[in-house]
Amino acid sequence: MISPFHILKKDPQTKARTGILYTQHGPVQTPVFMPVATQASVKALTSADLREVHAQCLLSNTYHLYLRPGTQTLKQLGGLHKFMKWDGSILTDSGGFQVYSLSQFRKISEEGVLFRSHHDGSKHLFTPENVIQFESEIGSDIWTMLDVCIHAKDPAKHDARAALEQTKRWAERAARAYQKTVPVQDITRTENGSYSVGNSLLFGIIQGAIFPDLRKEAALHMASLPTHGYCIGGLSLGETAEQMNESVLAVTDHLPESKPRYFMGLGTPVEILNCVERGVDMFDCVWPTRVARNGMVMTDEGRLNIKNACFRLDERPLDEHCDCFACRNYTRAYLSHLFRSGELASHRLLSMHNIRFLTRTMERVRAAITEGTFKSFKEDFIKKYQ
Repeated sequence: MISPFHILKKDPQTKARTGILYTQHGPVQTPVFMPVATQASVKALTSADLREVHAQCLLSNTYHLYLRPGTQTLKQLGGLHKFMKWDGSILTDSGGFQVYSLSQFRKISEEGVLFRSHHDGSKHLFTPENVIQFESEIGSDIWTMLDVCIHAKDPAKHDARAALEQTKRWAERAARAYQKTVPVQDITRTENGSYSVGNSLLFGIIQGAIFPDLRKEAALHMASLPTHGYCIGGLSLGETAEQMNESVLAVTDHLPESKPRYFMGLGTPVEILNCVERGVDMFDCVWPTRVARNGMVMTDEGRLNIKNACFRLDERPLDEHCDCFACRNYTRAYLSHLFRSGELASHRLLSMHNIRFLTRTMERVRAAITEGTFKSFKEDFIKKYQ
């Protein structure tokens, strides 16, 4: 299957690369950070705010949208883009992780996952086939497959093996369901290397916990299926940094370079840079907005906590190098006052800043890869976050 992904430059010292992934809603420059709009909204922010912080692609969630407002509702209202007034790209997570996190409310079988809604306790069934249907009704640009996720911290290998085998069988069913839903691929490459894309794309999820041999097996299996890209799932769930990095390499070493790789649920800047170095192209996480609601701010000089007393009279912006709305208009003193006073505007402004910090960092990463200086950029960056 042709993937509408064009690699522009590879770093000479690492596996890092920069490229463009084309979707129905336009090009996405990679490496990219995708803000999380779980329920058709990034917490505290509007779609206009997301354009302001230069977001290119959002991550939304099939499980949550299926329960509320319902995928048929979204279809009747013209799809998720129209519903939330967002004209950029959207990737939908299949909901496998959310079902995994509701372990006391779900039962996995060969057919799929039977679970109870966390809203009202009603019973629902997710299968590899109907998840593809739900994502079609949502109308997102990138669909992901239903998978079985297990905890990555000290898992039993036989449990990881069983989860992987089930994920592989479900992936084969999901690929067939996608081909029935999108029987004709409307993807055309132009003379300049760009693509015209008229259909949603399919990404497969690679499991295997922290076991490199299972990760390799999962990567090779997924590479044999007709997909447009790959998701690295089941990590950033309590494993050590060394285990995560080793698991990522076991995947990227055995995937075709011509398709994008997406690490699911990773959003801290140092971890992102470590995975870019190992050949990962796409990232999402709620972390930047979650910590913003607790007063943590990311800057070019490291982290700061806006609650600290030292900022009460500080007339500087959060980050003198940042071009976000908060940094252009407000001082640390004012933002500290808003946060300490419990004003909800502080959540919006600090969230905008943190997301812009990550999208700006990705801009700098892309430039460093293009210039062949990614390794030194990463080393200098990490010194400020240790």
